[in-house]
Amino acid sequence: MGDERIWTAGLVVIGDEILSGRTQDRNIAQLAAWLNVQGIRLHEVRVVGDTTPAIVEAVNALRSACDYCFTTGGIGPTHDDITVDAIAQALGVGVVHHPAAMAILKAYYATRGGLSEARARMARVPDGAALIENRVSGAPGIRIGNVFIMAGVPHITAGMLDALTGTLEGGRPVVSRTIGCWVAESEVADLLRAVEKAHRGGGAEVAIGSYPFFRDGRTGANFVVRSPDPNAADACLADLAARLEATGREVVADGI
Repeated sequence: MGDERIWTAGLVVIGDEILSGRTQDRNIAQLAAWLNVQGIRLHEVRVVGDTTPAIVEAVNALRSACDYCFTTGGIGPTHDDITVDAIAQALGVGVVHHPAAMAILKAYYATRGGLSEARARMARVPDGAALIENRVSGAPGIRIGNVFIMAGVPHITAGMLDALTGTLEGGRPVVSRTIGCWVAESEVADLLRAVEKAHRGGGAEVAIGSYPFFRDGRTGANFVVRSPDPNAADACLADLAARLEATGREVVADGI
């Protein structure tokens, strides 16, 4: 496993409403979970406003640093939906109305008031792009090179990800195993470090995440072991549980 290729993705979350706090982003979590199943790691996330320079800089940085770059937001019908134009600028190409997207939107809006000029904006793509199917609301996502331009509305994004399932090259899916313990993470920090180090030997890729909480007047933490190797994850979790129990603490399977 030491020489196994690790595939990575970056995400640019686009929207003034995210930065202002008016809208809470949910796409980061759902994209990360989807990518894990595809054998791709979410490497970096950037949140930018609806400004062309910020979008261009973020997209160019992440499409260069990662195997794949995803964006969410800014592909609707209004004047402030500038993602397509900004990404076209980042890629050095023009913007065109995709004929297949126009046909899709014309059919979708045939019984919804017709395809207006504003709605036709959702058929605009960087020149040379392909479409990502959208079974939810008609307007397709966009794929050009290693950049995937997707909706900001989470349930529409989920549909686009479903359409992409199995189409991207990746490695082995990452599996996770969880246990919980009523303990302050600071009390077991050295123990966690030692267990993770012990199970990274022999080329195994294993990581332990610690997620503390305060509940019912008590301090606790859930510990999540992640690895593309299910056997390595199981072995690491068993070792961690045994070492925690050896300190006199009760371990809760699947977390608290």
